[in-house]
Amino acid sequence: QVQLVESGGGLVQAGGSLRLSCAASGRAFSTNSMGWFRQAPGKEREFVAAVSRSGGTTYYTDSVKGRFTISRDNAKNTVYLQMNRLEPEDTAVYYCAACIVCVGSHSPNTYTYWGQGTQVTVSS
Repeated sequence: QVQLVESGGGLVQAGGSLRLSCAASGRAFSTNSMGWFRQAPGKEREFVAAVSRSGGTTYYTDSVKGRFTISRDNAKNTVYLQMNRLEPEDTAVYYCAACIVCVGSHSPNTYTYWGQGTQVTVSS
């Protein structure tokens, strides 16, 4: 079992920055690849970013490339999502997720464990 708790969401103006954190407990953190997803009202959950077990490889959806950075600290059992130059279209509930067998997957169906989500609202 893996428990995931996100934090760091909030309200920010367009062009601003936020840093999301996801603290993990339970199963050895470094054995899971990690991902961030988001879900806006009325829309499906979509992939945002993922990071390999070691942190050496990262993956992004096109709309956030160059603005968001995913990273992990295996010593702290934490994964981060640094979000810069935020846009109103980034408004959503952001979820972190852990995948046991996949690396960099864009499909939420391949992730086994999920956090409860944290709201990010970007005002124009």
